[in-house]
Amino acid sequence: MADTPTTRHGWTLERHLFEQQRTTEGATGDFSGLFQELALAGRIIASLVRSAGLANMLGLTGETNVQGEQVAKLDELANDTLIRCLQAGGHVCAMASEENEGLIDVPPERAKGKYIVLFDPLDGSSNIDVNVSIGTIFSVHRRLSQGGPGTAADCLQPGTKQVAAGYVMYGSSTLLVYTTGQGTHAFTLDPTVGEFFLSHENIQTPAQGKTYSINEGNYASWEDGVRRWSDWIKTPDAASNRPYGHRYVGTLVADFHRTLLKGGVFAYPADRKNADGKLRLLYEAAPMAMLAEQAGAAAETGHGRVLDVVPTALHQRVPLFIGSRDDVATIVRFARDEQR
Repeated sequence: MADTPTTRHGWTLERHLFEQQRTTEGATGDFSGLFQELALAGRIIASLVRSAGLANMLGLTGETNVQGEQVAKLDELANDTLIRCLQAGGHVCAMASEENEGLIDVPPERAKGKYIVLFDPLDGSSNIDVNVSIGTIFSVHRRLSQGGPGTAADCLQPGTKQVAAGYVMYGSSTLLVYTTGQGTHAFTLDPTVGEFFLSHENIQTPAQGKTYSINEGNYASWEDGVRRWSDWIKTPDAASNRPYGHRYVGTLVADFHRTLLKGGVFAYPADRKNADGKLRLLYEAAPMAMLAEQAGAAAETGHGRVLDVVPTALHQRVPLFIGSRDDVATIVRFARDEQR
């Protein structure tokens, strides 16, 4: 009997990847191997997060990263874990991380892989010490260069060229959410057996939600259009289902995950302090945009589609409006009115 969506519930991540590989022309198994390395890194980081308070892994290292941000101990451990896992498999020719200024070296004998991986090793660092959900975000591209170690040009590809994107969220349970362009799917880690099992297949974000997620503390720094939207969305109006509820965790993975499942909008606009936006295109905005679009949602910068932005630098920043199609269209309309 053929498998149905109901019978696929509970499939392992490995089986799900195999089935997608089986239906992909020219698949060689390399991508499945790469994903197993990412899943292993996620399981290791989940273990580190669970034991951080007991192993003196909370707090800061005293260092500052390329973004000018203080580095948490778990940031460093998560970054090292991803690098080690990805270097070992021979499936990548280059990597880049939010925590590193330039490309991350891959040993020449292992730098023959087909793929580029870009990652934010631990999103939500400011929430680590207070036990709020945090996560790992990743983006996968095919290499452009021919042979040898990968190059910066391999990394500087628009989001439309991603072959996969996803995140691992460390919260009340550990979830791995990913897409390869065939829908957005979520897997829950069963720590007793060390496997991710399919728990949410083919997620579809509602066209309109009931909540909005934005750091209202930045209100005074926003452009007038975004401020008008913020006032509008809190104003009662039964015809447009207002006011919306405000939900803001301060971890992109957590805020996006709720929006992905329940609908609504997450916004991190440009402001007077961050004229180009705050979130990183390659490590945060582009992978989340791919996941959103595969779930029927939308992701905009206020000037156009996130996935269409051609990056010019590894640590380029962009504004981000992401979530339900109708809600994203509304906030972008307010923002664009101000830009005219």
